[in-house]
Amino acid sequence: MQHSLVSRRTMVAGLAALALLAGTGLASAGETLDRVMSSKELKVATNSGWPPQSFLDDNNEMVGFDIDVAKEIAERLGVEASFETPEWNVMTGGRWHGRWDLAVGSITPTKARAHALDFAAIYYYSPYVFAVHQDSQATSRADLNGKVIGVETGTTSEDYINRRLEIDAPDTPPVEYTLEPGEIKTYADSMLPFDDLRLGDGARLDAVIAPEQTVMGAIENGYPIKAIEGDYAFKEPLVVVADKGDPEWTAKLGEILQEMKADGTLSELTTKWYGKDYSS
Repeated sequence: MQHSLVSRRTMVAGLAALALLAGTGLASAGETLDRVMSSKELKVATNSGWPPQSFLDDNNEMVGFDIDVAKEIAERLGVEASFETPEWNVMTGGRWHGRWDLAVGSITPTKARAHALDFAAIYYYSPYVFAVHQDSQATSRADLNGKVIGVETGTTSEDYINRRLEIDAPDTPPVEYTLEPGEIKTYADSMLPFDDLRLGDGARLDAVIAPEQTVMGAIENGYPIKAIEGDYAFKEPLVVVADKGDPEWTAKLGEILQEMKADGTLSELTTKWYGKDYSS
């Protein structure tokens, strides 16, 4: 009888402890969504100098593909988007401590970043190309062996040229490494390597590895460069990311992005900014 009473008390105490743990979990679940809905503000981390993804226009306002995507996410949540432009390594390093609610910055889902960030959903795809000066005689990546290659630091371009790129997304083929650079130059901003490339074929750089969209944007802005046709470095999916630790928020973002893909919004926005549908 005493044994039975003790067992019942133990069981009740155990259930109470489980209830307390469950209550604690519920209290923390969806913390980001609660904060966003309460403040009516979606704090977005992005880039400020990466046209046409995101950049400052003549009125000093943030515009671009990623900016439109972030504003659309905010609109579907019923809130206003605000933008901050931290350094790339800070934005992709996680541990934001609530400074931003998400990052919309054309971020590649790599195995290294998966340790620090949660990937909400793929929202478009980007082929990376070899950009050369318009006077260059290079017609394939083989022509760039032993040459000086420029890449933005902290990006998949840098990982690729150093043969350490590991994309963490389903149905993505492994990256093939065949280019043997003579020298690698890294730059702190996405457009800085193009500023060196525009000086002349081989003046400072022989080629830049960058997203096709960025290269096409530079050409439209008058840079005397071209992409080597028919020879992509690699193709990557791009994701909207959240800081680790709030799966309910990540799931909500994924739900919104899937809706945007299904109703054609992402197709329209990629076509608007890139002249081509990169949404699938």
